[in-house]
Amino acid sequence: MPAHLSRRSRGLRPFLAMEVMERAFAMERAGTRVAHLEIGEPDWDPPAAAAAACERALRDGETHYTDSRGLPELREAIGVHLQERFGVTVDPERVIVTSGTSPAMLLAFSLLVDPGDEVILGSPHYPCYPNFIRYCGGTPVEIASDAASGYQLDPDAVRRAVTPRTRAIIVASPANPTGAVQSEETLRSLAGIGLPLVSDEIYDGLVYGGAKVTSALQLGSDAFVLDGFSKRYGMTGFRLGWLVAPAWALRPLQIMQQNLFISANRFVQYAGMAALRDGAATVAAARESCARRRVLLVDGLRELGFDVPRLPDGAFYVLAGARRFAARFGGDSQRLAFEILERAHVGTTPGVDFGAAGEGMLRFCYAVSEETIAQALTRLARVLPELEAAKT
Repeated sequence: MPAHLSRRSRGLRPFLAMEVMERAFAMERAGTRVAHLEIGEPDWDPPAAAAAACERALRDGETHYTDSRGLPELREAIGVHLQERFGVTVDPERVIVTSGTSPAMLLAFSLLVDPGDEVILGSPHYPCYPNFIRYCGGTPVEIASDAASGYQLDPDAVRRAVTPRTRAIIVASPANPTGAVQSEETLRSLAGIGLPLVSDEIYDGLVYGGAKVTSALQLGSDAFVLDGFSKRYGMTGFRLGWLVAPAWALRPLQIMQQNLFISANRFVQYAGMAALRDGAATVAAARESCARRRVLLVDGLRELGFDVPRLPDGAFYVLAGARRFAARFGGDSQRLAFEILERAHVGTTPGVDFGAAGEGMLRFCYAVSEETIAQALTRLARVLPELEAAKT
């Protein structure tokens, strides 16, 4: 008889970007070369100072536990960094250093959500948000947004969705998968609803065309701000992030961190301090290269027949309408993505991974070389007409 599986674990849904990537890895082990546009993995190197600091910390024996909330020096550096970016004063006591932003999300939702509670979020959205909510026993309530509005989260629609069981509102700016940057007016309206904002700001620093990011820290609200080093600094494998929380939440978050994670890796925290101190050039170069790559990818996708109404304002993704190609599969973006992977050897992420509003779309990541983008477009040009001709 199989072992009992918890309702919590059974409620989790596969992370389709990872499913595509893992299938692509299997194909590569068998000798197939895949153009990876499915996963949000920057191709730029981390700041040299960060790698050197990590190496030096290991050599110097910085391999032990830290305070569960992180090294005081790093927490202070994060506070200074936020002051420089947003002009806000953040007490380092409000900063909890985490092993990436995923543990930060788990801490925040574990604090806020009981079984039967609700959390409001826009759709399309990062796939893991609903899974974290469900894992904590809650119900995600999706508010659809669209390209015509720049994927702004409509505060009036959010207000109509609020019930006595609503515990938080998720915002992401710049957003995965749309690249949307929420306006200051939108964020202030959302904050005015009176519920805690859980604000994912991991892609800040990667914005284009004059787009300006407003941090939830600037709103004076009870915000939980998620951020880290993975995206703009190209430090995904370092697994280092942070959570800024309201004062009333700090002690229970600390207790959860002590029990669930103990602390982030000590030697990696030294890399984080070095990135904050010396990583500005890395971020600037990444922003410049991504600005070029997004135009190259969007132009190419439009020529192939994908529906891309506007250039993304931030992050490094394009969410493209693909219904003409998915028609063969009844509009199923998951089947389309895997068919493209198998036939064109191009990794993409099914739009359904990002909520109901993303079905019929595919997400493409442009944090890859221009050569990879060109290669992917060439392969798609060969296969897409075959898919469209075969639709029923």
